[in-house]
Amino acid sequence: MAPNPYKGTLSAASAAAALAAGLGRAGFVARRLPLADGGPGTLAALRAALGGRLRRVRVEGPLGAPRMAAWLDLPGGLAVVESAEAIGLQRVPAARRDAMAAGTAGLGQLLLAVAAAGKRRVLVGLGGSASTDGGSGMARVLGWRFLDAAGAALAPGGGPLAGLARVRRPRRRALGGLRMEALCDVAAPLHGPHGAARAYGPQKGATPAQVRALDAGLRRLAALTAPGLGLAPGAGAAGGLGFGLQAFAGARLRPGAEALMDGCGLEAALAKADLLVTGEGCLDAQSLQGKLPAVLAGRARAMGKPCVAVVGRCALSERAWRRAGFSAVLVAPGGDAVSAAKALERAAAGIRWDELTG
Repeated sequence: MAPNPYKGTLSAASAAAALAAGLGRAGFVARRLPLADGGPGTLAALRAALGGRLRRVRVEGPLGAPRMAAWLDLPGGLAVVESAEAIGLQRVPAARRDAMAAGTAGLGQLLLAVAAAGKRRVLVGLGGSASTDGGSGMARVLGWRFLDAAGAALAPGGGPLAGLARVRRPRRRALGGLRMEALCDVAAPLHGPHGAARAYGPQKGATPAQVRALDAGLRRLAALTAPGLGLAPGAGAAGGLGFGLQAFAGARLRPGAEALMDGCGLEAALAKADLLVTGEGCLDAQSLQGKLPAVLAGRARAMGKPCVAVVGRCALSERAWRRAGFSAVLVAPGGDAVSAAKALERAAAGIRWDELTG
């Protein structure tokens, strides 16, 4: 049982437990291996697999209000940071979302806390952010300066980046020798038709006009800092954090699903299994661009194992999900005849394998 979190409804651990209970009643032995792909749930998945201690620090939320955010302290100098802990969209009420002003300073503060604790390596999960600032807010915390034509510091957020004229590097590396891997769950570039603003801005509250402004700002940011990274796959992850962590913090970008699977021992567990069961809230076109269930399906197919997805809603044709490697896709009680929210509510009440298969 290796599901992704069901966003806003069911944690990966809860989903794995419910699926395992149903299979258990049917006479199967089911191993729970809740996972994530770099987005919300990454800390929980790695803590369940590797142990470690959660540490908490006060940081700046995406709109400036203080909040407590956790990071995972693991042995051997390793830490795990989940961007959504500090700047997550799920923590901002829909009525208060402001795509133009939301920033990433809180992530920078989390990284400084990790460095101050003496950690040597950090994994940073990128998914679920409320911002579209290309990581500039995080970079400010690390000593970078972003100035307009008059030499004044830009206001936080992605909106002001359209007026960016100069970028000044810090005199010293605030994170010292901390090595960083950014766990990415999408292949979007920073800007352009499939970039961060156009692909994900609307779900963060951006109007069509704001999407255009945000895209122009991200294009400007890349031109003045690292032009070659702007169109790189994954640069647009988390509102451009994929770009920002590489350009401003020297991070290496890595597919989040692959990293989590390897870190949690998925391949060894799958080698002993007859069937892999995964799932998430909605299986759609974005799922096929590096999201955990599709990556799992590909891994299972390569090992000659069937893979079943249990979802709240499926927006893919059977041809598409079979091509991705799924043997079957089962929709939680409620099905496609009701809204995705209602299907997920019913899923939260208890996904059971025997209910889905009869």
